[in-house]
Amino acid sequence: MGTSVKNKSSRERLVTALDHKEPDRIPIDFGGTAVSGVHASCVAALRDHYGLEKRPVRIHEPFQMLGLVEDDLRDAMGLDVVGVFPRKTMFGFPAENWKCWQLNGLEVLVPEGFNTTVDAHGDTLIYPEGDITAPASGRMPRGGYFFDAIVRQPPIEEEKLNPEDNLEEFAPISREDLDHFVGSVRQAAATGGAVIASFGGTAFGDIALVPAPSLKYPKGIRDIAEWYVSTSSRQNYIHKIFERQCEIALKNLERIHAAVGENVDAVFLCGTDFGTQTSAFCSVKTFRALYFPYYKQVNDWIHSHTLWKTFKHSCGSVARFIPSFIEAGFDILNPVQCSAAGMEPQQLKANFGDSLVFWGGGVDTQKVLPFGAASEVREQVLRRCEIFAPGGGFVFNTIHNIQAATPVENIVAMIDAVKEFGS
Repeated sequence: MGTSVKNKSSRERLVTALDHKEPDRIPIDFGGTAVSGVHASCVAALRDHYGLEKRPVRIHEPFQMLGLVEDDLRDAMGLDVVGVFPRKTMFGFPAENWKCWQLNGLEVLVPEGFNTTVDAHGDTLIYPEGDITAPASGRMPRGGYFFDAIVRQPPIEEEKLNPEDNLEEFAPISREDLDHFVGSVRQAAATGGAVIASFGGTAFGDIALVPAPSLKYPKGIRDIAEWYVSTSSRQNYIHKIFERQCEIALKNLERIHAAVGENVDAVFLCGTDFGTQTSAFCSVKTFRALYFPYYKQVNDWIHSHTLWKTFKHSCGSVARFIPSFIEAGFDILNPVQCSAAGMEPQQLKANFGDSLVFWGGGVDTQKVLPFGAASEVREQVLRRCEIFAPGGGFVFNTIHNIQAATPVENIVAMIDAVKEFGS
């Protein structure tokens, strides 16, 4: 599947793997995207383990309470990827002007707009744009570690449904946001790491975004169950949303690329999940009719105008969709949920390893990493590396984010095993 190439820099290492060649060792990502990150509590534990300066962890993604993996921790762990994120969080407030907040007794730093209240049940509520006079858009259960979206679905009047209502969060990129990306990409590239950017606007039907946690008073179809029903019963409505969203996205990508150029190595396009643990949310036929045309337009534009590789996230049993992902132009698949039905790593590598980069799949995060012994973690990591690493096309990451309460010794055992394999 490829030849071995000796590299020195993290960027060279990742680019070599993305080109389906073997780098000097497997590139590692933790913290590069909102689906390959680390919960803030684990970031704090890792900083302690590696003896780094004691300071509160910054919550750069408050929906999942992901902690920023700063340069010193990235160096200590031997990570290769640096993430570029939008100026605003999923709750619609900028990630800036940090203040202290308590997360189950752990002091962390949150953005100025991270404003919360506690309800009668002890649950923590968070508000769109930080406005506590608006209805809350996220809930963290008492003693929990992350937020769930609150559905704020207005009553649906079928005859008054307007696709524009589901497009309120998609707009031409502002000068402020463009300047943010220019500065963030420049800063990320200066580290010598590989750069993956999340520019936003290209996630067609991502169920995490459907409830619009960033909007104060969302309109349209915002209930998750109603949205899934609509992908079958209101396909014309969904097409109108996707068509306009795609138009906006392509124009934004053109402006972004003109501003940031080729300092980006990969771009996180979409986190829409199509698989469950044992099945799928839709048929391949529905996927190809409803989603495929827009994915292909975005991928085709990127591959025609840039050197960026494109990153598709979809949890669950998605083997049936992978040929369509490839045909649509995606270069990278994440999180590679090997525990789901039909997702055996040997078959994935054998069937799709020449066409797709597997960014994830390194260790199970449902059982092995959080609940197994360190020796079990090491054993699974080494086995997954043996399967996915040959010929390149593999970036080590867990299967989705490292969750809260994962033992730090297991996380360290995982990192050490990847380095052991590389040596």
